[in-house]
Amino acid sequence: MDRPAEHRTGTVAVADRRDTRDADFAAYLAARQASLLRTAYLLTGNRHDAEDLVQTSFAKLYLSWDKVRDQGSMDGYVRRILVNEHNSLWRRAWKKREHVAPDETLHALDRPHQDHPDDGTSAALWEVVQTLPRKARAVVVLRYYEELSEAETAAVLGISVGTVKSQTSRALAALRARAPQTMNPRVREEGEQT
Repeated sequence: MDRPAEHRTGTVAVADRRDTRDADFAAYLAARQASLLRTAYLLTGNRHDAEDLVQTSFAKLYLSWDKVRDQGSMDGYVRRILVNEHNSLWRRAWKKREHVAPDETLHALDRPHQDHPDDGTSAALWEVVQTLPRKARAVVVLRYYEELSEAETAAVLGISVGTVKSQTSRALAALRARAPQTMNPRVREEGEQT
């Protein structure tokens, strides 16, 4: 026995909505995956954990896709998922026993074009950034690698703008103290002028 036409039409409408949602999500994933993988790499310090973190973040985003009312704030929403998931990973006891060998895959990730050749200072600077505590590193990554404003960084991390400012200040002071003098742009400029 056939079902009434209005029931079949309702089923088709639900299937169409699901297909549209899946297509929208797939388009967003394709557009943002490389950028989020880079952010995750900068948070975790190795590609394997970064890939896991991005995959988990996209899975959680997919489950909440229909709940996000403002599609324009999707980047901030998924960054928030990324940072929260990264923080929760560090709280797990088994994670504290793992030690990952250094990973040299940052250059393999999609990065914006640099206008000047890299003389190796990026890798050296990244080694210094990795010495920062987890929360300070998150602030530096979001502010300077992702180029978010103080307010956007505060929203992603769930902290106040004042906390972003103070953590940024402390992190930059620590980076200045830990980085070799040759990485200081003022010292390099003076050396080139003489």
